[in-house]
Order: sequence, then structure tokens, then C-alpha cells
Amino acid sequence: MASDSVAIRVENVTQRFRVIHERPDTIRALFSKLFRHELNYYDFEAVSNVSFSVHRGEMLGIIGRNGSGKSTLLKIIAGIYTPSAGRVEVRGSIAPLIELGAGMHPELTGRENILLNGLLMGYSKREMNEREAKIIEFAEIGDFIDTPLKQYSSGMYMRLAFSVATEIDPEVLVIDEILAVGDSGFQQKCFQRLRRFQEAGKTILLVTHSLQQVTESCDRAIVMDKGRMLIDGRPGDAVELYKRCVEAPEGAALVEAAQS
Repeated sequence: MASDSVAIRVENVTQRFRVIHERPDTIRALFSKLFRHELNYYDFEAVSNVSFSVHRGEMLGIIGRNGSGKSTLLKIIAGIYTPSAGRVEVRGSIAPLIELGAGMHPELTGRENILLNGLLMGYSKREMNEREAKIIEFAEIGDFIDTPLKQYSSGMYMRLAFSVATEIDPEVLVIDEILAVGDSGFQQKCFQRLRRFQEAGKTILLVTHSLQQVTESCDRAIVMDKGRMLIDGRPGDAVELYKRCVEAPEGAALVEAAQS
């Protein structure tokens, strides 16, 4: 594909976090230890030198064991984290569905949160009022739309968040396991909408533990393990490698060595 069709470009991205072994009792004690270089810590690489591109209209699945760096990678792409090294380029508007309830205010009603999210994405109040009816209809939460979000179940949160994110028509949609809390009927409804997004040339990143969703819906898939990308290829190949990593964790390093 031509380079101008690239919607997301990730180049040699590394994300380090500082892990502190001890917790001083006070802020004063913390700064004192830092000043005297006495604080016991180490740097942990949650994502290590990852590179890939995603073209417009593609759905890319990202799979891996818990702690493999999947969610951290999505947060870097969504602009929540600034990478320690490397660069990320996203062409077009992006709507991240990364954490349940992220971008939502628990004290506001569902209707008020629809407007809030739209304003944060750069839409006017009039534009969001025009979209409101379709958002509420898709979310299927009935009279709860005028109830504070703190009274919502996790499934209701997900329905509203997904409905808002997809109705504002982003060019890139980033989803991290949020569909896992919905019932099977609503999940199917969501994937039907995602397929229409693809047909319209939208780009989708999907982190999921559902291997069936990856093989049935994704064009490509990436396997992450210990912060590193083991494969970027056909969904079936990625799923098989992931299963090998789960069944024999030490096999991941062997596979990576074989590919290098």
C-alpha cells in the first residue's frame, strides 16, 4: 500500500516506567532520598522497541498475556502516554475506548456525558444534540440516560461509551477490552458497526483476549510478550503463536530468537 494510506505509524517505540521498591512515609523523606541518591528503584520497559504501521480501513488485533504491554501501547497511540523513545504518528481524529468510564464523569447523567464527550472531541452543542437520539438508541439504556453514571452497571457504561465514540465518527478507533463487559447480543451489534466503519475507510485497533474476535474480524494481528512484539501478520498465525506462548511461556523467547 502507498505510504499516504497509513493512518498510524509506530516507530521504535519504547515506554519505561520507574518502579520504586520502597515508599518513604513523607514527601520530604522522598525528596531527601532522591537528593542523596538513596532511593531504591529500577526502570521497567513496558514496551520495548516496537514498530508497525496500520493502513486506513484496517482492523488490527493486538493480543498477549496480561502484562505484555498491550494497553500501554494503546495509551501511547492515543496520546495518553508520551513514549520514552521512538515516535507515533496518527493521521486523523482518534477516539480511544481504553478504560471503562474513561472520559465520563460519574456525577453527570448519561445525557450530560454525551454532550461532554462531544465537546471534548471538538463538536458543538448543536452538533451533539443532533446526534443524541442515535447515541441513546444504540446504547439501549432506556430511562437510565437521565441517571448519574455512578449508578450504571459496567455493561451500561460500555454501551454508552461505545455508542458515543462511534457516533462522533472518528477516523481512528482504539478499543481495549471494553467490549468484554457487554452481553453477546450487544457485542455482535458493536462488531457490525465496526465492520461498517472499516467499509467507510476507518482504522480500528482492538486489544482483546477473544481469539475468535481476532480471527473473525481482524485483517492483521500483533502478539505482544514482555513488552516486545513477536509477530505482525495474519490473524491465524498470530493466534497460534499466542497459544504457544500461553502453553509454554518460555517459548516466546525462542520464537523471537528464531525470527531475528
